[in-house]
Amino acid sequence: MELIDTHAHLYADAFDEDRTALLQRLQAANIIKVYLPNIDATTIAPMLALSDAHPQLCVPMIGLHPCYVEADMEQQLGIMEQWLEKRSFAAIGEIGLDFFHSTAYRMEQEKAFERQLGWAKQYQLPVALHCRDSLTESIAIVRKHQDGTLRGVFHCFSGDVIAAKAVLELGFYLGIGGIVTFKNNTLAAVLAEVPLERVVLETDAPYLAPAPHRGKRNEPAYLSFVVDKLAEVYSTDAATIAAVTTQNAKMLFAPAVK
Repeated sequence: MELIDTHAHLYADAFDEDRTALLQRLQAANIIKVYLPNIDATTIAPMLALSDAHPQLCVPMIGLHPCYVEADMEQQLGIMEQWLEKRSFAAIGEIGLDFFHSTAYRMEQEKAFERQLGWAKQYQLPVALHCRDSLTESIAIVRKHQDGTLRGVFHCFSGDVIAAKAVLELGFYLGIGGIVTFKNNTLAAVLAEVPLERVVLETDAPYLAPAPHRGKRNEPAYLSFVVDKLAEVYSTDAATIAAVTTQNAKMLFAPAVK
C-alpha cells in the first residue's frame, strides 16, 4: 500500500528537532512522496534544502500564500518568478485567498492569486489552492481563468456539496486531510457526492492533525487515519483508497503534455 501526501510543510520550524525521524516514520508508513507547498520568500531556501537532500521523497512547489500577501507583494512575487526561471517545481502553491485572518489586503490577495494562476498556465503546472473563508470567491476566480489548461487541487477542502460540484466542474481535485476525521464534521456527507477519482490525500503538516491526534502536531505518517475514514465513507477498504488516491496524485502532478 503506497500513499502520497500532496500537501505538507515539512521544512517548517516545528520539525527542526526531529526531521530525520519524521522522514523515517513516514517512509515506514508507506508514504512514497510528499509535496511541499511554499509560503513566502523566506521559506524557499529551507524548502529547497529539504527537497534537494531527499529528491525522491520531497518535491517543492513555489508560490505566495495569501496570508503573506502584504505591502511587499511585488517584491515577493518577483523573487518567485526568478526561481521559476531557473529550476523546476511540481506546482504553483500554495496560493489563493484567505479572508479568515484578515481582509486588509484583499485586493492584493486577488491580484497575487490571478498573477500566479498566470504562472501556472505559462509553465503548465498545477496549482495548490488555499481558500479559507473564501471558497466562493476562489472558485469564481478560477472559473474566470479556466480555459481548459488550469488544473490543480483545492487544498484542505471543507465546503458543501454545491462547492464540491463546482470544483469538479472546473476539473480540479479535492484535497482531503484530517478534517474528515473530526467529530461532527460534514465533510464525510459531502464526499458521498464526490467520486473517489477526484480526491487526493494531504496532511497540511504540522497543522490539522486527524483524530485521535487532533490538537497536536501533524505529520505525514498520520495519513493512515484519513485513509481509514475514507474507506468508511466510500464503503471500501484502505488498500483501495490508497491505490486510487495515489494514482490521482500522480495524475495531478504529472507533467503537462506539450
